[in-house]
Amino acid sequence: MSTATVGRVGWALTDSWTMTRRELARWARQPVQVAVGLVFPVMLLLMFNYLVGGGSGVDGDNTEFLVPGMLALTMAFGLEGTMLAVTQDLNKGVIDRFRSMPMVPGAVLAGRNAADMLQSVAALAVMTGVGYALGWRWHNGAAAALAALGLLLLLRFAMLWAGIQLALVAGRPEMVQAVQILVWPVGFLSNVFASPDSMPGWLGAVVEWNPMSATATAVRGLFGNPGGSTGTWAAEHAELLAVLWPVALTAVFLPLAVRRFGHLSR
Repeated sequence: MSTATVGRVGWALTDSWTMTRRELARWARQPVQVAVGLVFPVMLLLMFNYLVGGGSGVDGDNTEFLVPGMLALTMAFGLEGTMLAVTQDLNKGVIDRFRSMPMVPGAVLAGRNAADMLQSVAALAVMTGVGYALGWRWHNGAAAALAALGLLLLLRFAMLWAGIQLALVAGRPEMVQAVQILVWPVGFLSNVFASPDSMPGWLGAVVEWNPMSATATAVRGLFGNPGGSTGTWAAEHAELLAVLWPVALTAVFLPLAVRRFGHLSR
């Protein structure tokens, strides 16, 4: 690798870290917003565990089925915050000011993604602790548990780039709610709360190929929790799909977001 290339990479990392620090500083000024983002998935977990009931069609402990699914669903939460932040920066002219600076193209977006990934790590830690308090356990050792957490964060990385691209397309904060509606079917048309065995055949087939379902099934297997496997190809190769889906989504949305960012105000 040439010295010039190393210099460009270092410049990009420095600019991205500067933008990440900007987002972290903003969170320090808005602790309530951060707290709400951490508490909301916990409330859903408690509601489905105690009030609604989970694990329909699953043999085994419902809590051990539900918690890994909720960890996967948590990776879709908070995208509206990401989208609002991007659209607000667009409308306040902040993005234009950043683009006028000698900054690596896309560093603003990379910083936004990195900051939200840090929040996702905190959310996983909180959800894991609450799940443990509810009686959930992993049974396949630390290495498998870390691999499961890695798959969850990989899904989150892809979801964030999709959210950033949707925010750039929406352009205005008032449009975020309408666009956010597109995200929820990905989360709820999945096997987070119930096995596809308990669903009509056509719906179960759709659910099994959902990226969220692939990650949920994969992490259940890595944690050693009941997975509600239906014996289909998608269920038997969930770990493979849990890698391929996020990689494919990132390969689509990351370059689209960077390209759209680069053409703003032209």
